[in-house]
Amino acid sequence: MKIGHRGAAGYCPENTISSFKKAVELGVDYLELDIQMTKDRKLVVIHDPTVNRTTNGKGKVKDFTLQEIQRLDAGSWFHCNFAGEKIPSLSEVFDEFAGKIGILIELKKPSLYPLMEEKLAEELEKRELTSGDKQIIVQSFDRGALKRFHELVPAIPIGILVKNTGVKMISNKNLKSFSSFVSYVNPKITMVNKRMIKRIHYHGFKTIIWTVNKKNDLRTLKNFHVEGIISDFPDLS
Repeated sequence: MKIGHRGAAGYCPENTISSFKKAVELGVDYLELDIQMTKDRKLVVIHDPTVNRTTNGKGKVKDFTLQEIQRLDAGSWFHCNFAGEKIPSLSEVFDEFAGKIGILIELKKPSLYPLMEEKLAEELEKRELTSGDKQIIVQSFDRGALKRFHELVPAIPIGILVKNTGVKMISNKNLKSFSSFVSYVNPKITMVNKRMIKRIHYHGFKTIIWTVNKKNDLRTLKNFHVEGIISDFPDLS
């Protein structure tokens, strides 16, 4: 599977409608995106818990209402051609893309946002996207949040994210510990080797590797038979 990281983050401002449209144009199978929650409990698509890096504003996402956060310019930081691009709500992304292309949703910092899992489950249920055959995958570093979400919507595949600082999470003991609710184990490219991928597959999981921006890495991963790669440049081949 070819998965566009925050859309096509190498070509457009990440996590914006422009970025997602570009990724679709480049032939992705899935759009990867990050969600946080506003003060009025709306799910919005942004990577950081603050707006500082990717908009002309300052402050925490959870301190803005949806209306306030959407007044910010989320495009100019990347290039003047994207001036006026806004932070989309998850609802707007679903309006545009759900049912047309796969969507890989990362629960970002769920500990900051009580009931975030319930809000996502409600949104998916409202749109009849909970059957498990609608090309939705939900992932996070937060095992507790993933477990809660799985209890709410058991048919949607779950991915657990792993990075170098959490190497112990990829032990055989840990792989067994989350096998009851996880379908994908998704490590960072810098920690991947053939033995790790073999172990992930041996325990019955699929795997999606992030963030793959080098052709050499892509060639190696094809030889490892991974199920998917996430890239800022979805046309990497």
